[in-house]
Amino acid sequence: MSPLTLAFLGDAVFELLVRERFIADGNAPVAKLHKKTVAVVCASAQSNAISLLEGLLSEEETDIYRRGRNANGHHVPKNADPIAYRRATGLEALFGYLYLKGEQERIRFLFDRIWEQLGQPSASDKI
Repeated sequence: MSPLTLAFLGDAVFELLVRERFIADGNAPVAKLHKKTVAVVCASAQSNAISLLEGLLSEEETDIYRRGRNANGHHVPKNADPIAYRRATGLEALFGYLYLKGEQERIRFLFDRIWEQLGQPSASDKI
């Protein structure tokens, strides 16, 4: 499957995990939930997130990440750094790949490592 197709799916998987984590903290205004989510799923945050997984990825996972990062056809949004955007695409491709393989435990493990190291505040915290 195309790495960009994997990234398309992985973007949704990653965002869903972030949204789940914020609502697990309790009820909050939707606008606040949205702002907090966008801050975590943006290219720069996802680029930082892949750095947190260094040493945890298998050879196969690293290959999928590289394929996503190096895929052609990137249309970089004007407010995103091209390198961060490509790294974020690689992370999304990895999450999409693991999702299609049915590797829910692995997805949760990797996401938990990211979340722990980012020290994410709860959804009810001020922005």
